[in-house]
Amino acid sequence: MSRLTINSTLRMNSGYEIPMLGYGYVVTKAFEAGYRHATAVYRNEEPSAVAIKRSSIPRSQIFFTSKVPPRGLSYARAAAQIDASLKLTGLEYIDLMLLHAPYGGREARKGAWKALVEAQEAGKIRSIGVSNYGVQHLNEMEVYIKELETERGGEGKGGKIDVGQWEIHPWLPRRDIVEWCEKRGVVVQAYCPIVRGRRMDDPVLQPLVKKHGKTGAQVLIRWSLQKGLVPLPKSVTPSRIVENADVYDFELDAEDMKTLDINAYEPCAWDPTVAGLEE
Repeated sequence: MSRLTINSTLRMNSGYEIPMLGYGYVVTKAFEAGYRHATAVYRNEEPSAVAIKRSSIPRSQIFFTSKVPPRGLSYARAAAQIDASLKLTGLEYIDLMLLHAPYGGREARKGAWKALVEAQEAGKIRSIGVSNYGVQHLNEMEVYIKELETERGGEGKGGKIDVGQWEIHPWLPRRDIVEWCEKRGVVVQAYCPIVRGRRMDDPVLQPLVKKHGKTGAQVLIRWSLQKGLVPLPKSVTPSRIVENADVYDFELDAEDMKTLDINAYEPCAWDPTVAGLEE
């Protein structure tokens, strides 16, 4: 990978670029610190849009993500959520819309995905994806994407997964999911990349903190970036918002990365990836 900067991007299957460093909320301080990629959910879209409009940054330079809620997932609800998000935010388009979790059963997942595909074709959304899907859900998606191609009249009509979002950090690397995505060109976003601050004193992390003169959060964000992931750190503290973007003046070497190659499965948030296909 070429030298990383705060302006580094990855190209998605949609053809659009996504900034590699994201931020878990949309606030003016994040824009001032150099972030250009911000995420919202259905609960905080409106204040996020206000922050975007108040900034002096052109809309074309801001990457905005939102999600379809998991409760009552269906074609109709997903389509309605997309329109509601556009109306609530007043934005002409949403850069990325994700299905938040794989609940509701196969037909619900297929229907919600179809709504995303149609919205992308209509220009309401530029890129589409999923969040918290397990490999079993991703494999199922490939089947109903093929079904949608047949139903909607041709190759490409079933849509392509541009982005997948999961909790990922050294204590939850999700190698199976990351490998699945890499084979298909799916960009992987990592939420909770700093493990909600719970691992800052971990004996695995502390030597790297001392070695590089960086905080534990900065080391973990740098790990994500060097893995080719798109980390989404969250903080409401202005100093930490700035601090979490200050990760481009050092590099983890091969030994450092090996140190953080932990064979663990320890989520700090919810984990819908383990849900069965009928849930």
